[in-house]
Amino acid sequence: MTGRQSTEQHDQTNRELGARGVRGAELRGHNGAAPAVDRLRVILADPDPLARRAIRDSLRTESGFLVAAEAKDGLEAVELAVHYRPDVVLMEIALPGFDGISACREITTRAPTVRVVMFSVPQHRDVELRALRAGASGFLSKNSSIESLARALRSVADGEAAVTRSLTSHLVDLLRSTAENGTGMRPVKSPLTTREWEVLDLICSGDSTRDISSKLFLSEDTVYSHTKSILRKLGVHSRTDAVAMAAQMRRPQLG
Repeated sequence: MTGRQSTEQHDQTNRELGARGVRGAELRGHNGAAPAVDRLRVILADPDPLARRAIRDSLRTESGFLVAAEAKDGLEAVELAVHYRPDVVLMEIALPGFDGISACREITTRAPTVRVVMFSVPQHRDVELRALRAGASGFLSKNSSIESLARALRSVADGEAAVTRSLTSHLVDLLRSTAENGTGMRPVKSPLTTREWEVLDLICSGDSTRDISSKLFLSEDTVYSHTKSILRKLGVHSRTDAVAMAAQMRRPQLG
């Protein structure tokens, strides 16, 4: 929301937020004025109201932050992010109904200027990588101090990535191990969707349909459907051919 909006527009915004059960008053500055333009607008998405309150109250102790809205599930997070276009969405990965990774993918697709930071208890590396592939600009631990969190949000708003040191180390190791054949790298232009690349990456790793189903939280029928689509789009007739085609598509990026 910008300073150019009228008081009537502010009032309408607050009525809309009130209907959604959101803290609409926080979208306005002191004495009802528009918030200062240099304040970083954040949407919190967490199913636990106590966790949301703790984060909100902690950010209030840091200068330059405005908690614009709060969401209790993934669908609400997407709706609020697309409608209000905050600087950053700080989102728990375990959201009900529509998980955090799916919500992240939806937000970054529909509102590409909004940056998403996943905020959760320590997760398996595969989950963290899936979040980054879905478009997240960072993945932080809930054990982080408020000072670390504030620094990370500011850096993400400035266009940087925010990940833990252990995940950074893992990404470096992953890059080193995939530099020869390009596994995990994706060409800029491709007929495959992001989800199809996720499936193809696991096919290239030798995972079975059941393994892929477990890692991506998809049914085996859905994995089979994605695999058929991958083969059709690549113009090949087997998984082996798909792996070879993927290596060929990635090769130009390695120069």
